[in-house]
Amino acid sequence: MPLQVPPAPAPALRSVLAALSSPTAVREARTPALRSATGPLVPEHPLPMHVLEPASPVAAVTAPAYRLPRARLTGWRFHIRAGEQVAAGETVHTPDGWAFSHFCEGPYLLSTERALRQAEPLAATYQPHLLSVPGLYMMTLWLHSDVTAEAATAQPAAGDLLIPLAPAPPGIAAHRIHRLSDLVPVLTLRLAPAPLLGTSA
Repeated sequence: MPLQVPPAPAPALRSVLAALSSPTAVREARTPALRSATGPLVPEHPLPMHVLEPASPVAAVTAPAYRLPRARLTGWRFHIRAGEQVAAGETVHTPDGWAFSHFCEGPYLLSTERALRQAEPLAATYQPHLLSVPGLYMMTLWLHSDVTAEAATAQPAAGDLLIPLAPAPPGIAAHRIHRLSDLVPVLTLRLAPAPLLGTSA
């Protein structure tokens, strides 16, 4: 079923359009795709960007149980098609509202487009977000099951799906669709601080 993308804030889109219309901003960007583009540059595929705040294991009688993680909205990413190449413009929220942050490019952009194509044939409808796991240098496409959620307040739910983007951390397959509830224990254990030498569990 088609994905239902939450609407991007109009000021965020305007800030990216303003940066694209600035020859200085495009020329100074560390994005060869933008600097070498000859046609019009149009932002598309806006996705809210979140940072995962990992869950903590909780005591259980027979095995550890895991709380669902929290997500914090950090910005919006707009893909920018430049011929055969893809770049992106990112925005951040400031005390004065949404503002342009920077242009970027790299493997995550093409991987995001691939993950969106993977998600389109799913039987249920989802709301796509980008979810970063900084402690693992990991980016995922987060498919939120509540398609009416506001981007600013959306939080992971048990019925959500995650598609790790490439490159993914060792041991986690990129472009494999995971239930969020199945992947949470893996992420929680990997993000847990290592025990100090000489201490007992």
